[in-house]
Amino acid sequence: MIEHIVGFKFNENTTSEQKAEIIKRAKTLKDDIPGIVSLAVGTNFSERSKGFELGLTVRFENREALEVYGPHPKHQELVSYLKEVGLTDILVLDFEIE
Repeated sequence: MIEHIVGFKFNENTTSEQKAEIIKRAKTLKDDIPGIVSLAVGTNFSERSKGFELGLTVRFENREALEVYGPHPKHQELVSYLKEVGLTDILVLDFEIE
């Protein structure tokens, strides 16, 4: 299995409503994209986050499923919305679970 972890930073104009919409949209990816085993998304509460405000973890069946995820139209819709509402930085980690 593959674990995909993403942290998101936004500019000061990104509203809490827009962040809630990101969470709502991200949760639907599990139903729309094949190969996702589990998905969790939420608002950071840690002071150790270095400014990353939202976190996303997606567990995939295998690397091939991760490769399908990136260009999938539903994922790209979310990426477009993130940019539209003020995404300034992301941190991505992908690793295999043994």
